[in-house]
Amino acid sequence: METSTHNGHQNLFKKLRYLIVDDFDSFRLSMRQMLRTFGAEHIEIAASGGAAIQRCTYEHFDVVLCDYNLGEGKNGQHILEELRHKKLLKRTSLFLMVTAETSKEMVMGAREYQPDAYLTKPINRAMLEKRLGSLVEQRRALLPINRAIDLENYPEAIALCVQALPKQPKYKTWLLKTLADLYQQVGDFSHARKIYEEVLSQRDLSWARLGKGKVLLAERQFDEAIATLKALITDHPDYIEGYDLLAEAQFQQGKLSQAQNTLQKATELSPHALLRQKHLAEIAQSNQDIESASDAWRKTVQLGAHSIHDSADHYLELGRSLCDLSEGDNSEAGKKHADEALSMLGKMEKRFAETPEITIRSRLVQSRVNLGQGKTAEAEKCLQSVAADLEDPISLSADTGIEYAKTLFRLGRAGEAKHLLARLAEKHEQDNEVLQQIENLLDEPVSYRQKLQARDCNRTGIKAFEGGNLSEAADAFRQALTIVPSHAALNLNLVQVLMRMHADQPDPSILRDCETHLKALAELPEQHRQHRRYLALKKKLEALKHA
Repeated sequence: METSTHNGHQNLFKKLRYLIVDDFDSFRLSMRQMLRTFGAEHIEIAASGGAAIQRCTYEHFDVVLCDYNLGEGKNGQHILEELRHKKLLKRTSLFLMVTAETSKEMVMGAREYQPDAYLTKPINRAMLEKRLGSLVEQRRALLPINRAIDLENYPEAIALCVQALPKQPKYKTWLLKTLADLYQQVGDFSHARKIYEEVLSQRDLSWARLGKGKVLLAERQFDEAIATLKALITDHPDYIEGYDLLAEAQFQQGKLSQAQNTLQKATELSPHALLRQKHLAEIAQSNQDIESASDAWRKTVQLGAHSIHDSADHYLELGRSLCDLSEGDNSEAGKKHADEALSMLGKMEKRFAETPEITIRSRLVQSRVNLGQGKTAEAEKCLQSVAADLEDPISLSADTGIEYAKTLFRLGRAGEAKHLLARLAEKHEQDNEVLQQIENLLDEPVSYRQKLQARDCNRTGIKAFEGGNLSEAADAFRQALTIVPSHAALNLNLVQVLMRMHADQPDPSILRDCETHLKALAELPEQHRQHRRYLALKKKLEALKHA
C-alpha cells in the first residue's frame, strides 16, 4: 500500500517545477535530494530573497519552498508579499513557508499573504512527502478552477465550483469558500450570503462569519456588519482579517476613532504588516491624533526596508507628522522630533534619489521643521534652495505645488502662496481632489496646532448655536476667525449667528458686521463647497437690509 502511494506521488511530483529558497547551502541540497527521491526532476535554487524574486519573474514554478529567515535583506514574508503583489505567483502554484521560527508574530505576519502551508524545521523525508503530496494532489484536483480564476474568468470558475461540489466531497469546504468569494467578486451577494448562512448553520467557521460580514458591508448594512464582526473577533481574537474588515466598516460609517482603535489592536497582534500600519497612520491623521500617526508612519517606514510597498510618501508623511509635533515645542521632546524629521527626510533623499521632485518635497518639509524650531534663517535657506532649482513653481506636480504653497504661507508669504494656488486651481480645474486640497489650504493656511485651536472654537460655536446661546456662539466663531480669518465656513457660521441675533433684536450694526464677513468671501470660487451657502446668505442679507 505504501509503495502504491509513493508511486502515485512520484507521478504527481515528476512534471512540476520547484524552487527552493534558503540561505544555507546544506539545507538547499538536502531539500533538493528529498524532492528527487519523490520523482521531481525540475528543481531550481535561490540563496536570497532578491534571487528568488528574479527567478520567479522570468520562470514559472509550480511549487516554491521558501525559508522564512534568509539573513540580511528580504525574508520569506517579503518574498510572498512581492510575488502576490506582482502576480508572479498564480493560484495554480503552491507556496510553502519553511521555518524553524514558530513565534506568533512570524506566523501572523506571514499569514497575511496566505501561504499554502507551513513546514517546521527540522524536516524529514516522510513529513515532506506527506504534506507536499497532499497539497499537490489538491492542486491537481482543483486546477481547472484555479486556472479560470487566474485568467479572471469568474463565471467559468463559478460553474466549475458548482460542478465539482458533488464530485469532490473531500474539498467541499475549499469549494464552498471559493464559490462564495467568487459570487462576491461578481457582485452576486445573495448567493454568497446563502452559502455563508448554510455553512454557519452546520459549523462555526471563521471564514464564513467574515464572509457574511463582507456581504453586509457591501450591502451597506453597517450596524449588522459591525455586530457580526465584533462577535467574530470576540470569539476568535487572533482572526486578524476580522479586525481589518471591522475597521473598514467603522470607517465607512464615519466612526473614525473606533476604526483607529480596532486597527491599533490588529497591529499589536500582527505588527509586521506594512499596509495595515499605513492605514492606521492615515486614520490617526484623520482623527488629528498626530502622535499615534507618527508612531504608525515610523513603523511603516521601518517595515518598508525590504518590502515591495516601500515608498517615499511614507517618509514624507512621517516627516510631516514629526514637523507638526515639533512645531513651537522647544523642549527636549520637540527637538528630538525635529531632529528625527530632518534625519528621515535626508535618508529619503538618498533612498529615492531617482523619484521625481523628491528633493524639492523634502526641502519644503525641512523648511517648515526648521521654522517650527525658531530657525528662520535655516527655513528660508531651504526654501531658497528649492526656488533656485525652479523656473516656475507651476511646473511642479499638484501635490508638490500645494506643499510649496503651504511652506510659503508658513513663512509669511501669503500673497505668493495664494497666487500659486490660483494658478494650480486653473491648471487642475478638472481634478476635484486637487481643488479640494487647495480649498482646504486656503481655509486653514496655518500650523497644525493653530488648526486644532480653530476647530475647537468652531465646535464650541456650533454647540452654543444649537443650544440657543447666540452670543456665546458668535464669540467662539470670532475667536476662531482670529486664527484663520479666510476660513469660508467659519465666516458663514458667524454671519448665520448674527442674522439670527438680528431677527431676535434688529440692529443695523449687526447687519454691517454681516456685510464685512461676506465681503471677505467676495472672491470665493464657484467650485468651493461653501459657495452656494455664501450666495444664499448674501441674498438673505440684501433682503434684511431692505426690510
